[in-house]
Amino acid sequence: MTQASPPARPYRPTADTVLRRFEEFAREAPDAPAVLHGPEELSYGELDARANRLAHHLLDGALPAGGLVAIAVGARPALPVCLLATLKAGGTYTVVAEDDPRTARGMLAALPPYLLLTDTGTDRRAPGLGLSEGRRTVALDEEAARIAARPATAPVRTAEDRDAAILFTGTARPRPVRVGHELLLAAHDSWAEAARLTPRDRHLFTGGPDITAFAAGWTRPLCSGGALVLPEGAGRGAHDVLDAVRERRVSVLHTDPATAVELMVRDDRPAPLSVPRPRREPDPAFADVRLLTITGDRLYLDEQAALQDRLRPGARVLNVYGPTETAGAGTSFELPQLPAPLDTPERIALLGTPFPGFRADLRDGELLLTPPGGDTVATGDLAVLRPDGLLEFGGRLRDRITLDHGGRLDPHTVESRIRTHPAFGAAVVARVTSGTRVRLVAYVAPPPGDPLWLRGADQVGPETLTVHLERTTSPAETPARLVRLRALPRTRAGQEDRAAVPLPAKDRPRVAPSAPGSASSGKSGSAGAETMSAGCAAGCLALPLTGAAMLLTSVLWPGSTDLTGVPAPWSFLFFVLYVCESAAFAAGVLFLFGGRERMLRQGRGRALTTAAHLSASYLLLAWWPQDNLYRLAAKHDWPRQAALVYTFNVPLMIAGLIVACHLLRRPRSPFDFED
Repeated sequence: MTQASPPARPYRPTADTVLRRFEEFAREAPDAPAVLHGPEELSYGELDARANRLAHHLLDGALPAGGLVAIAVGARPALPVCLLATLKAGGTYTVVAEDDPRTARGMLAALPPYLLLTDTGTDRRAPGLGLSEGRRTVALDEEAARIAARPATAPVRTAEDRDAAILFTGTARPRPVRVGHELLLAAHDSWAEAARLTPRDRHLFTGGPDITAFAAGWTRPLCSGGALVLPEGAGRGAHDVLDAVRERRVSVLHTDPATAVELMVRDDRPAPLSVPRPRREPDPAFADVRLLTITGDRLYLDEQAALQDRLRPGARVLNVYGPTETAGAGTSFELPQLPAPLDTPERIALLGTPFPGFRADLRDGELLLTPPGGDTVATGDLAVLRPDGLLEFGGRLRDRITLDHGGRLDPHTVESRIRTHPAFGAAVVARVTSGTRVRLVAYVAPPPGDPLWLRGADQVGPETLTVHLERTTSPAETPARLVRLRALPRTRAGQEDRAAVPLPAKDRPRVAPSAPGSASSGKSGSAGAETMSAGCAAGCLALPLTGAAMLLTSVLWPGSTDLTGVPAPWSFLFFVLYVCESAAFAAGVLFLFGGRERMLRQGRGRALTTAAHLSASYLLLAWWPQDNLYRLAAKHDWPRQAALVYTFNVPLMIAGLIVACHLLRRPRSPFDFED
């Protein structure tokens, strides 16, 4: 074992916890801002009181000591209330991806919770999530009055020798990790020292609340006296984040490499790849940001330097390697640690040195991390100890590729060499099997700010890649194909998702067969099961809705469906028309409440998709009231006739036009490519 840091400092377990740290600030500075969300602000005193009331409510509901509480309320002020209340009640918390039904169901299935905290708004934000099905649930908005009547004083807690949280890894298939109170506090203390946190800081996390960066990192603001900023809107889009950074004067921004580049290098071609780089004007949107932390995936030196250029002088960019198993703490690197500029920064991703109190070691090239007073964690990632004492990222064991001649390839080495070509901004090398053919394929994305990327296939093709690698890479390790993507697929945590890269166009079958157990098989099978299940549910609901619409017709518009004066067979045909109108209305109701989520999966953009969803719903819903009202309207009642025309006919035309635009617009998938 090669030691990469001084021995970890002795750790003496105490009764101290992150909860007690928060409560100290709540007592000492009750009026200080704790949570900021749009116009809403919670002080430390208010946040503590709300958490106490909810904790009493959970205890009155017989939450056992250490009971697992799943929190599915999204990035809203209720989220930190639920986190603190669970700890105050002696429970264990886990945060669920309420905006991603597939991931959320997987999380809940992995470790069934004793209790689910949610609200009725969850179903509106994520239709079909089905979180509460068959689970003990507390809907916060429905029980708000009962919760508000609970005591605002802290409950008497049980001994805190159990798990504090269940965190989920940021991999394509999230895996649960148990985190105790001591580790959660140790990670916070280490972060506080490395990031030099102060009570004046305002923190913003761009990732989902279920990601380790937030699920363990919420302690950074709330246990150091700072403020937690929660963006409005969808919460994690560039627009929402930028608005929150400007309006709330965020000083500490926590994000992942892809989001950081999108936010800060979104319009510029990168400067020449060297460290130090030519200084550019800082981005005024980030005038108050003193610290940018990047976690979730590898960050190359040239990317880190480009981010540094966009911040004001004196601001820090901290590249953090923090696995879920160590509650998001581990190693960190910032540019001033370099003793001298490096010649090929686009090839190098540095992990730096261990966090205060942590220990980093290497065993057969694998990085091991030991938190204060904790067990050593085998990270599954490769690293190298450089002569300057800095750890350099070397790839991941799970990504290793077995070559045809039996050798092993760490794709990170080839991907780093690909990045030295000025036309490539990011790269992933994968082993692709198509029929009997097995080959290496390079998936490449553009440098930041290159709008003509997909149009340059003639200038940058497979031959360009081969020539570029011929001096540094053996033929067996050189990718045979080049696939150009708008962006590399990533997991919710921002990690490159190698399992989600598409087959090269020439290798994709007309109907892609899915191998049993493969990633594509799991996705397509799940999607097919979801579609069948949704179809059956819709069919069961459509019949009673159709009958209800026909009964309601006789109440709202008596006589509108009277066929006593119509001779056969025309009476029967008109009766079928009335049934069809009622059935269309039933289908419109189902589509209105269940169709938007499935439409969003097509990737056509939220604004147009929402307009098309409402238009399609209106096209189905409008026939029922329209025909009934027309049949009862006098022919020469011009005011009523005009009202009917502009209430139904004209909107129906507009709705049809919007749906046509939606269907004609090509989905903007980040995985469209040319090769």
